[in-house]
Amino acid sequence: MRIVTERMPWVRSVALGVWITVGSRHETQETSGISHFIEHMAFKGTQNRTALDIARTIEQGGGYVNAFTSKELTCFYVHVLDEQLPTAVDILSDIMANSLFEPEAMEREKRVILDEIRDIEDNPDELAHELFTQAVFEPHSLARPILGSPDNITRFSRDDLLRFIGAHYSPDRVLVAAAGRVDHRTLTRLVREKLQFPAGAPCSNGGTPAPVMRRKISQQRAIQQAHVCIGGLGLRFSDKRRYALSVLNTVLGGGMSSRLFQNIREKHGIAYSIYSFADLLSDTGIVGVYFATDATRVEQALELVKQELRSLRETPIKPTELHGIKTQLKGNIMLGLEQVSSRMNRVAKMEIHLGEFVGLAEISHQIDAVTSRQVRNLTNELFDEKKFITMMLEPNHEEQNHESVQEEHS
Repeated sequence: MRIVTERMPWVRSVALGVWITVGSRHETQETSGISHFIEHMAFKGTQNRTALDIARTIEQGGGYVNAFTSKELTCFYVHVLDEQLPTAVDILSDIMANSLFEPEAMEREKRVILDEIRDIEDNPDELAHELFTQAVFEPHSLARPILGSPDNITRFSRDDLLRFIGAHYSPDRVLVAAAGRVDHRTLTRLVREKLQFPAGAPCSNGGTPAPVMRRKISQQRAIQQAHVCIGGLGLRFSDKRRYALSVLNTVLGGGMSSRLFQNIREKHGIAYSIYSFADLLSDTGIVGVYFATDATRVEQALELVKQELRSLRETPIKPTELHGIKTQLKGNIMLGLEQVSSRMNRVAKMEIHLGEFVGLAEISHQIDAVTSRQVRNLTNELFDEKKFITMMLEPNHEEQNHESVQEEHS
């Protein structure tokens, strides 16, 4: 088990997280959604505390407790005053080791998760991203939704959860991360006293996804706008070109001054919401552009997006624009790290994916070193139109959702 901290003596709080390097990609078809289910159930009572006790103990001091599950990680975290650190360690250790997973509580939480799945169906922007991710990674386990399927959620038993925890929650997959007014030695002592995990079994991540082939997928829903994602595979977290990718993502669709926003929304008035995105994983990643617009303007919007990508592939970014983008990117990073919880997330992910801490001075240096040629080369590699995955969620204007899937391969 690893413990990493970033001391911030000028604040009065601590963000503490217990990170498990297990997520939806480590599940099988039969266990899909179980990591997220475990995350929910961990707060529903232990041998020592009720669910209300867990929440009240943290919140009465002004703090909060929560958790999340991603493709590769599960994190249980708290944000408390520094004087509450022993209590925070005790509670997180308690829910990790002594959660009851009572069948009655499980049945109640199943209904909550099923509502969460339906909520994505009712939010076409989220659904478009989910379907795009599936299209990029199929048939890899990364294609499966983090929430799992309704059939799996309904079927899971207490034994299923305990079996998955016993096999996957082992010390070599656990990272305790903290940022704020925290002393590393004190935290290490508290964790040694409280947090214990038995040895687990080997854990498969499904291997690295295969390269994508060009595909166009269309589905219909009872919605008012078309929601479109276009892109493909990206970079892994440890790739040295991640700084160039950050510059590329910022200049393309990283805010109101980005090329996509200024051209497609401001100049042509086509899309209310448009942006680019880049998610980095341990051995791969995903990049793309999302926009929502009237169904009659989808092809026009797609062509304008492709024009911006062609411009980045063919024409060097001017020095003045590149300098402004770097300043914006560094400012975004600095402002984001004013939050203690952001610092905790940052130090944890660096340890998990890089095995080292990269300071702000080094990050700033690496951003400044990005050249226009590097951005052009990366655009050519990641936004190759011959490999585009295009996911279109289109309106059918019917009262009931009707799924019509049309795929084009080349």
